[in-house]
Amino acid sequence: MNKIKTIPSSTTLSDQMVKAIRRDILLGRFLPGDKLQMNELKQYYQVGGTPIREALVQLVWQHFVVMEPQKGFRVAPISLDELRDILTTRRAIAGIALEKAMQRGDEEWELSIITAFHRMERIQLDQPDVDYEEWGERHIAFHIALIQACNSPMMLSTLESIYNQLERYRHIWLNGDLDQVTRYHDHGEHKVIMDAVLARDLQLSLQLIEEHYQHVIDLAESLSPENFSERVKLHQRLKA
Repeated sequence: MNKIKTIPSSTTLSDQMVKAIRRDILLGRFLPGDKLQMNELKQYYQVGGTPIREALVQLVWQHFVVMEPQKGFRVAPISLDELRDILTTRRAIAGIALEKAMQRGDEEWELSIITAFHRMERIQLDQPDVDYEEWGERHIAFHIALIQACNSPMMLSTLESIYNQLERYRHIWLNGDLDQVTRYHDHGEHKVIMDAVLARDLQLSLQLIEEHYQHVIDLAESLSPENFSERVKLHQRLKA
């Protein structure tokens, strides 16, 4: 942790720290199981201990960080079982939300989906200088746009949290350190999902979304439990 970040002074410094630490977890700068040392974080972000501690507590509530009695904070661990559980929960809620969105969605909803898709598509994952952070944000925005018209703040909030949890696993299958074979590729998956949703074909949409996430779980499950852990450790060494 030798790179120094500067966070501007603000009355919402704790909120800024939540976003900064969360972003660095999603980018794999802090990896699952990493101990988050207060002194190192203060130097890294160039802020005091209070906003960092407040941010870490909020990230515990958001399941990005765990707090261990007498031991402090660590980045939340990951596992294949948890990944499967996240995807199962997403499947149950997203299906209901998508059906409601199709029933209530208007032209403005359709245009928001098209816009979100084109913003995501502008970032090509095959490019060597791809911005994975920006792609991740646009990827979540696309999936949220699909269900935005469901008119249920609770479902939208829950699904956004689920998609953020999925992002914690992204470096396993999508980062610049992976070769072209093991890295995730879109292969037009989001385009066909968009077309099916805009056609209000619920069953096809659900099938395509399921295949989309099955693609991701297949990449993770292609690794043995030992290799799954080794992939995390390898990424950690490459980021050091």
